[in-house]
Amino acid sequence: MALYATAASVLANVESRRGSIKGLVYASSFQNVKQLYALVCETQRYSAVLDAVIASAGLLRAEKKLRPHLAKVLVYELLLGRGFRGGGGRWKPLLDRHQARLKAELARLKVQRRVSRNEDLLQVGSRPGAASQVPRFVRVNTLKTSSDDAIDYFKRQGFSYQGRASSLEDLRALKGKCFLLDPLLPELLVFPAQTDLHDHPLYQAGHLILQDKASCLPAMLLAPPPGSHVIDACAAPGNKTSHLAAFLKNQGRIFAFDLDAGRLASMATLLARAGVSCCELAQEDFLAVSPSDQRYRQVQYILLDPSCSGSGMPTRQLEEPGAGTPSKARLQALAGFQQRALRHALTFPSLQRLVYSTCSLCQEENEDVVQDALQQNPGTFRLAPVLPSWPHRGLSSFPGAEHCLRASPETTLTGGFFVAVLERVEVPSSVPQGEASAPELTLSAAPRKKRRPRRTVAPRTLPLTEQVLLFLLP
Repeated sequence: MALYATAASVLANVESRRGSIKGLVYASSFQNVKQLYALVCETQRYSAVLDAVIASAGLLRAEKKLRPHLAKVLVYELLLGRGFRGGGGRWKPLLDRHQARLKAELARLKVQRRVSRNEDLLQVGSRPGAASQVPRFVRVNTLKTSSDDAIDYFKRQGFSYQGRASSLEDLRALKGKCFLLDPLLPELLVFPAQTDLHDHPLYQAGHLILQDKASCLPAMLLAPPPGSHVIDACAAPGNKTSHLAAFLKNQGRIFAFDLDAGRLASMATLLARAGVSCCELAQEDFLAVSPSDQRYRQVQYILLDPSCSGSGMPTRQLEEPGAGTPSKARLQALAGFQQRALRHALTFPSLQRLVYSTCSLCQEENEDVVQDALQQNPGTFRLAPVLPSWPHRGLSSFPGAEHCLRASPETTLTGGFFVAVLERVEVPSSVPQGEASAPELTLSAAPRKKRRPRRTVAPRTLPLTEQVLLFLLP
């Protein structure tokens, strides 16, 4: 099966330090990048355990044509994963011959180490901590369906809907096939941690987006009304872009930029599956985009989520060999780029609101970058006070930093994240007063409709079940 061969190739290149998991996955030709990424990450996490089991069982001695990295992927799937997908192809009969011995060696290893669970075999540094308790957040793609329809679909599949959550404790208590509606985002469903929906028909059909709650905050706080022109400055892999399109209801225009051709190609696939028809993709450095270009004269909203250290991502250690706490030199280089990108974004003449976000926990990439931008634009932009009830605020490194938002598995039951909303203080002369007024930070604000631009796709609305069936037909 192509999945296992591709996963073995990515794993071999990661272990020989030829790139990060994420970069190698996007560079592969495998279509389901999320499925491939998850398999490689988990195989890598259990690498030492798998090596021990394979060696004790004598698998490579018995199957001399089986390469070590492929063996590791296959044994992970057999013993620790979800079982062979798609029947397993020609690999299933091969592994079946050794299944009893492999299982016996795994059991022997548990006895030797005096543990009962597979995850207890992991070394302390590889064991899931608070991040393993982060629920599975699932954003309903309102371009294709509604939260009510998605909830009904899950209920018909035997899931138990528990209503809207009222606290983080409700989310922590989720178990089994129960799920909730997030208390903040009306289109966000919450399932127990480790729930895997990659093969679910609604996900495959683009009705659901698997996206952490913290990652949903940037588009929610930018909240561009239908008809707006928006820039997504560092757009790939595209989850936030599709969220922006949902706010726009595909009415308006998104200019999305990214330098990586492979990531941009995967993003185009994601957006097509999500039904996004208002986005223009460009393989271009955002810093090279001219604010005076007439194409961007109506851009009033910018989402800037630049490259960062990823220190808030639980899987970062797997994505980038040798990563961890970023070095001082790397932090300086990243912060320098982030400062240039934010300063550049604030020069677009019609800009009214900008959201700056990272998946970093480092002050140098977060509060310090925002403070630099405000100092470079005194009296022009200010930090907007948002979500006053959000429990984790920005570090008190400068006056007003408490208006920034932070997130972490411990405080918000999400991945580590940082968000700041900057809004223009004065109306620019290039935009009429009526158009430039920034809407309130609510999900209901929507100004008068503008004439729709030509769309590349005009989908016919079908019932949810019929849409899924049509999508899955060969």
